[in-house]
Amino acid sequence: MRTDIFARLDREPEPPKIEIPRMSRTRLTLFGGTLAFYLAIVVAVLASTWLVIIDWKVMLFRPYQQWPELHAFLDYFVVLGQRGPTAVMVAAWLGWRSWRQHTLRPLLALGAALLLLNATVGAVKIGLGRLGPHYATEIGSAELFAGGDIFPSGHTANAVVTWGILAYLATTPRARRYLSALSAVVSLGVGLTTVYLGTHWLSDVLLGWAAGLLILLALPWCEPLISSSEAWIFSMREQWRARRRLAPSFPVAVGGPRPGMFPQRGPSEEQGPAREPVGAVGGHSTGRTTAQLAQPRAHTAVRSERSPVTPSGSRRPPTSRPATGG
Repeated sequence: MRTDIFARLDREPEPPKIEIPRMSRTRLTLFGGTLAFYLAIVVAVLASTWLVIIDWKVMLFRPYQQWPELHAFLDYFVVLGQRGPTAVMVAAWLGWRSWRQHTLRPLLALGAALLLLNATVGAVKIGLGRLGPHYATEIGSAELFAGGDIFPSGHTANAVVTWGILAYLATTPRARRYLSALSAVVSLGVGLTTVYLGTHWLSDVLLGWAAGLLILLALPWCEPLISSSEAWIFSMREQWRARRRLAPSFPVAVGGPRPGMFPQRGPSEEQGPAREPVGAVGGHSTGRTTAQLAQPRAHTAVRSERSPVTPSGSRRPPTSRPATGG
């Protein structure tokens, strides 16, 4: 029995109708406002404004020393923002959703969101090169272009995208509300935990929240690409199945040659043309039956009366004949 996703997808010819989010006016307004907030954070850090001063005050406050009893728990809680574990957990859930809904859209939407996350957040991280609080070199400095990679916070942005995609793919308004609240609590908690542990500045977390929210708001623009990718995957699957149906399949014996490699000959071809029994003389049978002929007997060679012929001629001297008068 097949247990893969395609086995489930084959049970019904048409998948159920699933409402796909569109870029509405409200979503477009939220996207524009989040983008403006994102750019404002970047400019504030580049200009070393009051935001950088707050970063240093929080860092010197050292929250992990103020509340040490939370350290053990938050060390595990921050894993909810790591790319690897969260992607595996959410992909497993969305794989089950794909099997239930007869569509690959949940998995493809997760893949598109993670690709956007890696491309956008990774590019800004490398381009700005900000050092983290533990590696800061000058008090009051923004620590930009120093070879770091913590601005924006990858843990925070990943928590927003990975858990927010569940709300984005929800099929009912009630589920969407509950999952949106859950993803907001997890992403806020992960961001503040990185500040508590001293691995990120507060501005890193603010920019991470904005970066993850921008990706979720921009996903409706990726829906046509997701639909075309799903159609292409199914068409490739059908072509592969067609090739398998057309390919000949022969049973192969263990240790034996494959049929078709050596032509099979029938009994008549193996035995050659029928021969007359040795005992037949002049077309008359010697009286032995077929059963008697089949019994083994001593070999009796029948010598020919013809002289052996060699390339130089016969070895028997010619018979003298009486001379006749001419």
